[in-house]
Amino acid sequence: MVAVLTVTPGPDMLLVLRNGLRSGPQVAWFTGLGCCLGISCHAVAAVLGLSAVLAASATAYTVVKVAGAVYLAYLGVRMVLAAVRKDGGGPDVPVAAGVLRRGEAFRQGLLTNLLNPKIALLFLTLLPQFVGSGEPRLRTTALLALVFLAIAVAWWRLFTLALRPVSRLLRGERARRTLDGVAGVLLLGIGARVVLEPR
Repeated sequence: MVAVLTVTPGPDMLLVLRNGLRSGPQVAWFTGLGCCLGISCHAVAAVLGLSAVLAASATAYTVVKVAGAVYLAYLGVRMVLAAVRKDGGGPDVPVAAGVLRRGEAFRQGLLTNLLNPKIALLFLTLLPQFVGSGEPRLRTTALLALVFLAIAVAWWRLFTLALRPVSRLLRGERARRTLDGVAGVLLLGIGARVVLEPR
């Protein structure tokens, strides 16, 4: 079940895919590591019982949800603007200046997951189901969270390595702009859906 949840498409997968195809597998890997750190923060909060505050407070949940939607919209707008901006050169000229830095890619993955309240609720509702009545809650929950994180790290590593041959084919400006445009529009749509979705 954890593996299924990890590989389910979402904004983090779209972001890793876009960054990998645009800037190479290493940048995709750093995006995935940022996602894992965001997941880790939610896991720690769930283990310590802090996620219960988010679940109990409609205001706190809404604030985090809106912040996450705004960040997705911000990324989407930046990508769309990058898609329509002309950097000069022919359509097949590599755009070295357009390569995303690893630190920025890591930050994108981190914030995308950190500002997703559904991940907090997922840990809050999923992990206790696997804790037996006679088991120590804190230790067992922490162990389950570590397993979840290990699967996430392994998944992103395999996923980013698989992007290597495809990313080599998308180094021209035309391909980059098309990729940015599609990813930007999709992120804007996901951001709008996040805002409109009921709790």
